[in-house]
Amino acid sequence: MKRNLLLNVKNLETTFFTEDGRIPAVDHIDFHIYEGEILGIVGESGCGKSVTSLSIMGLVPSPPGKITSGQILLSDVDLTKQSEKQMRKIRGKEVAMIFQEPMTSLNPLYTIGQQLIEAILLHNKKMKKKQAQAKAIEMMGLVGLPRAEQLMKDYPHQLSGGMRQRVMIAMALLCNPKLLIADEPTTALDVTIQAQILKLMKELNKQFKTAVLLITHDLGVVAEVCERVIVMYAGQIVEEAPVEELFKNPRHPYTKGLIQSVPDMRYKKETLYSIKGNVPKPGSIAMGCRFAPRCEFAAERCTTENPPLYDVGEMKVHKSRCFLQEMEGSEIAEHVIESR
Repeated sequence: MKRNLLLNVKNLETTFFTEDGRIPAVDHIDFHIYEGEILGIVGESGCGKSVTSLSIMGLVPSPPGKITSGQILLSDVDLTKQSEKQMRKIRGKEVAMIFQEPMTSLNPLYTIGQQLIEAILLHNKKMKKKQAQAKAIEMMGLVGLPRAEQLMKDYPHQLSGGMRQRVMIAMALLCNPKLLIADEPTTALDVTIQAQILKLMKELNKQFKTAVLLITHDLGVVAEVCERVIVMYAGQIVEEAPVEELFKNPRHPYTKGLIQSVPDMRYKKETLYSIKGNVPKPGSIAMGCRFAPRCEFAAERCTTENPPLYDVGEMKVHKSRCFLQEMEGSEIAEHVIESR
């Protein structure tokens, strides 16, 4: 079934102007999301995932941050051209976001009910307070929160981490947004609660047909939830593919390294694989491939030229930013791109 394009990010560059100079945290990236789709963005801390989400929401701290290039088209509306007043109308109603730590996202001075009702009335001026309260209680029930009426009177500190995250999901879905951005929504939760939250997000995605942009560093979460995945490194997209294709046939050395770093209970290893070195400081690599200093297959060309995002295969649904794609079929290329 053909789905309509919902979000189209074109040539997005988000720059931070600091005492150390101009730092491009997101460096000319392109991606899209279809209606009802779950797209994952994965990568190590500092690769630009969260800045990408904040750019879409119009929440990049300014100063020092600023969107310096590109378009963010939400149903043909360019979010980069909207004023702060216009963005306040879009946030929550058209695009909503779940942040990493719900305890810092909820106001400790207001009850759960007050915060949910405020979010509803902000985008529904004609709705009465009692109607908003009934809607909030209904949504809390939908996200699996028991004793919803009682919880409306509680403060955030009285709830567990999993319950607070469910409240954040309920708040994000109150106005039935077209796009839900989830930035590391399970990072602070234990494994059992994490599984429950991921299951809930998949169920709500099916029920409300809400597109989800899931930002994470956990490849297990990506495999469980997403349809397509984007791999980011040092502000750039280095690989993009359907989830099954990415895990079966990773094409970029960085993606290969991430997959090898995941513990596999089927095999006993003395030590886990790790990618040598660290993610470079944004803006520190002026030329060449960003991953070259950590790549065991880097050639001299990699230090002087930045590879383009190559189309892989005939379907053109798999992309990789690596010169190895030009030498596909060679011994070194096959060694890198073979599945684990």
